[in-house]
Amino acid sequence: MSSGVAVPGGLQQLVEPDRGYVNPVIYTDPAIYQKELELVFGRSWLFLAHRSQLPRAGSFVQTYMGEDPVLVVRQRDGSVKAFLNQCRHRGMRICRSDQGVSKTFTCSYHGWGYDLEGNLVHVPKESRAYRDEIDKTRWGALKVPRIAEHKGFYFGTWSDDVPEFEDYLGDMAYYFDAVAGAWDDGLEFVGGTAKWVIDTNWKFASEQFASDMYHVPISHASAMIALSEDPRAWAAGDPPDEAPGRQFAGNGHGSGGFWRSHLEHAEFSFGPEYRDWLAANQDEIHRNLGADRPDKVLAHNTIFPNFSWLGLTPTMRVWHPRGPGQIEVWAWTYVPAGAPDRIKDLIRRVAQRQFSPAGVFETDDGENWTEIQLVLRGYKARTTTFNVQMGLGYEERDSHGLPGLSNDVYSETAARGFYQRWLELMSGLTWAEIGEREAARRAGEPAALPREVQKA
Repeated sequence: MSSGVAVPGGLQQLVEPDRGYVNPVIYTDPAIYQKELELVFGRSWLFLAHRSQLPRAGSFVQTYMGEDPVLVVRQRDGSVKAFLNQCRHRGMRICRSDQGVSKTFTCSYHGWGYDLEGNLVHVPKESRAYRDEIDKTRWGALKVPRIAEHKGFYFGTWSDDVPEFEDYLGDMAYYFDAVAGAWDDGLEFVGGTAKWVIDTNWKFASEQFASDMYHVPISHASAMIALSEDPRAWAAGDPPDEAPGRQFAGNGHGSGGFWRSHLEHAEFSFGPEYRDWLAANQDEIHRNLGADRPDKVLAHNTIFPNFSWLGLTPTMRVWHPRGPGQIEVWAWTYVPAGAPDRIKDLIRRVAQRQFSPAGVFETDDGENWTEIQLVLRGYKARTTTFNVQMGLGYEERDSHGLPGLSNDVYSETAARGFYQRWLELMSGLTWAEIGEREAARRAGEPAALPREVQKA
């Protein structure tokens, strides 16, 4: 059911991916934001948890799907289920802990108790207050109806309409698995979640991790001066030419980065100890990924709408929306589960130095996004049109040994794909209609929005 919130202006006039135009009102308007919660976050697969966060029966984490708090819980049979963290009596959270292990969850307001599946199992003073007439089977927590597991990563959706998760990923599975599927024992998250707030719209962060390598030589120049083997070139504003690189786009997802030997990168970012360990174990990576993929899928990635990670530095994060002008970042360092403790600790320290809330790269990004959002407080600033045309018309499909639509690493192909999927969902198209449009684009045919949607 639609929320009934009116969206100002025709969406087709605000976002034109085929022409590379974006109106910045989509980053500031409260009505658009409310529709996003319903039509984007309510109809997409969203990251919930990694298996390393749920090691045994009763393990749980509290997270969000959009702005809805949910509990993700390992069941006694080993499966994972999730439900809205909201008591059905007066709406209080059922659980106020971020994570832990429990047998039941009890609302701290009136004491209604729920089991690991979210079923209501206890009502205080049930005989006196409800005359034993309350049907507890009707008043369990709202269940997340669909949960998918992919190589240890759990995703959930409220939607019955969205395709199965593997179809939702599409070609992006090749890029996700370059990280998630590299090791026989999989990955694990370093304990704890880093959380911080940035005053910006969630789309700026998600889009950048899907598409934007263009900012790296400029925004991160100071960090590169400190880390580079040729700091004088960076300091002079003339960074050295990068190795070849590509950018992938598909189904709203994006992946891109410079092509560089993962062993060279390991030594550059982590030092010789990590490089030697990686070299000694790279046969395992090549067996799982092939010889080329580890060198070609290294940098920014986003699974639409808001789950992102880096291959260069092992950080994963969700950009939780907190209104049109704010996000809460939840970030984790990921490590090979089978690595020795000394290697895991080395990875953790480097990741924290580079992409923690005070990391040398992370702070550059947050500064940019915050300043953009401040600029967009101005009336004229909100009426300008943004140019998202880099590489427009130079896309290729299934080229350079990479599946899907791709372009040079310095392009905005994935950004346009991100806004294309955003537009389709915000226009209220069914997932079947979105699939038909995707098939038309693959066949090189026009895929305009239906006329009735254009007039909305």
